[in-house]
Amino acid sequence: MRLARTTGTTAAGRLGLVLLASAALVAVAPPPPATGAPAAPAAPGVTVEERRLDGDVPRRILDDSGFDGVAPAFAASLRGAGSYGQAERAAVRHGERLWRRAVDRAQGRGPAGGELSRDDDRPLYWARLAMTRELRAWHAESGLSEAAGTRLLERLESASRGQDSMTGGAAGDRAKGLKRIVVTGFDPFTLDRDIRISNPSGALALALDGTVIRTADGPARVETAVFPVRWGDFADGTVERALRRALPRADLFVTVSQGRVGRIDVERYNGAWRGGFGDNENVSETGLVPVKDPATQPQWTTTTLPYAAIAAAGTGRFPVYDNTSVTEIPAGGTAPVVRPAGPTPGSAARAGGGGDYLSNEIAYRATLLRDRLGLDIPGGHVHTPVLQFGPGNTDPATGTVSDPVFVQNRLDITEQLRTIVRVAAEES
Repeated sequence: MRLARTTGTTAAGRLGLVLLASAALVAVAPPPPATGAPAAPAAPGVTVEERRLDGDVPRRILDDSGFDGVAPAFAASLRGAGSYGQAERAAVRHGERLWRRAVDRAQGRGPAGGELSRDDDRPLYWARLAMTRELRAWHAESGLSEAAGTRLLERLESASRGQDSMTGGAAGDRAKGLKRIVVTGFDPFTLDRDIRISNPSGALALALDGTVIRTADGPARVETAVFPVRWGDFADGTVERALRRALPRADLFVTVSQGRVGRIDVERYNGAWRGGFGDNENVSETGLVPVKDPATQPQWTTTTLPYAAIAAAGTGRFPVYDNTSVTEIPAGGTAPVVRPAGPTPGSAARAGGGGDYLSNEIAYRATLLRDRLGLDIPGGHVHTPVLQFGPGNTDPATGTVSDPVFVQNRLDITEQLRTIVRVAAEES
């Protein structure tokens, strides 16, 4: 999830580099409006993301996976809600149910549904959007305040993304000798270019959540979550809210997103800069990454993953690189300069190794949170290869939702990242 600033990269590689993917403010649930209070303004209409649901490909993905019934069931629960509290409980319950269903499907439990491979992350993405669209429609008629509607959406989002259940491990893990590993992924993105897109980092999160990885130092339990490709959510603190609970109890964390074609990168440096590429709402943001306490905000943060060991290990079919390149404005300078060996003292960030989009930003926010909490744990960002269709199906006009090459590429990426997480745990 990165915006490329290097030369000699293919167009597909530059697109992949676009997505290399605040203060921790815990919102308080607003009460329902007082009896007799005037009705609040209706919630905003459907979003850019939600409007894409009406296309043929999203409908086919939902129908084929069996996730087409998720939103109608949620809508029925909302219609039976007589208060804010009941609506919130419905949002959390159905959100958690969606996340668990997607994880179970990816890990071979329960019905796969249709012809889509089990490891596909797209049913989760499109079913969640169908749910948020139902919630907006219900809220517009509910009389609840705008703040209440926003809070309901936040609760649905965090529950259906695995963020609520990502606590850094179960209470008895330490007694059992289990290490705790946190892994994050992203939604699909650049959907206006190709509505069929899947994100291998999201598929990885579904494949690993709740699993135990056997390492040379003993077993390690993995907890995962998926994050949106939206600038606004990051500015509102979604990363910090989720990770502040999990990181203090974790032994290792890895944020993951889709990067270059044909390679995996362990990103050494993360920059405090937003480069402006449009998100899934077609919103563009340029400027310093907005965080709490900006007066103490560094321009750069660094990985504490064992990057050399990861790059040297034989983890799978894709080559793995320790990426040290950044783009900076040198101290006293005015123009951006690419630095292959990392930032120089006093420079201003313009792109981390993970670019200047949301993958760089999640890496920056996660490692900044690590540092601000004073945690001495390994953590950082890894980029997967771009997920590609097989020959003859690369053009979105074909309408092909999946093919054997597409499925195998995603499976291979997932297994190689699983091995990288194991190596990181062992070497740390």
